[in-house]
Amino acid sequence: MRYLILSDIHANVTALDSVLAAARGQWDKAVCLGDVVGYGPDPNQAVERIRSLNLVTIRGNHDKAGSGLANADDFNPIARAVAMWTKEQLSPENRDWLQKLPGGPLVINDFRIVHGAIRDEDEYVFSPAQALDGLLETAPPVTFFGHTHLQGGFTFRDNQVGVLSFRPTGGQPFSTLSIETGTTYLLNPGSIGQPRDGDPRAAFAIADLAKNSVEFWRVTYNIEAVQNRMVKAGLPEPLILRLSFGR
Repeated sequence: MRYLILSDIHANVTALDSVLAAARGQWDKAVCLGDVVGYGPDPNQAVERIRSLNLVTIRGNHDKAGSGLANADDFNPIARAVAMWTKEQLSPENRDWLQKLPGGPLVINDFRIVHGAIRDEDEYVFSPAQALDGLLETAPPVTFFGHTHLQGGFTFRDNQVGVLSFRPTGGQPFSTLSIETGTTYLLNPGSIGQPRDGDPRAAFAIADLAKNSVEFWRVTYNIEAVQNRMVKAGLPEPLILRLSFGR
């Protein structure tokens, strides 16, 4: 079974459509690790695309704030402003769908999904120290997480934490990680709608754990078209500019 792993779409439907086109025919089932909305100009369209895929989706912090399920008091001023804008833009049906998304972690067959950390869905996992608690929970041995917008992750083997990062080279659309027995993994597919690892291309993953393989993909999309919609929507300039740099 090949799983399409999506995360942090952030209301960027152009990036999402490019991902779905690149992945067409490559997967059997799909999951989304949260933050369907927030930051981007297409909250309703992004929700409707995800809903049409009939996949398993868990909530992210922007899904909670943008739908009104939670306040945005702990967001920075720019993120808070967009969360309020998103709430105004969402249709009642899409807002209700976001509010009803389950929190993580959830176990999907032989892997687990969570938005942030395993013990706190809103916590960021940037460093080995932050990853350690999750890595010590060895069943199942593979967990996919989002929230940081950084494609890569962490491993734990022989009491050592390893750090993973990926960047497809040689014209290939993806890099492949081989899953090893006796190793625990926290893996981040990266962000579709707002990458922050210095690569502006949309990021996602395809996992085939029966064959001990996870592919980490990057695909280009029309960033300028998204930026133009953001300008028309009056969204903050820093969010518009950062898409060009993947930061």
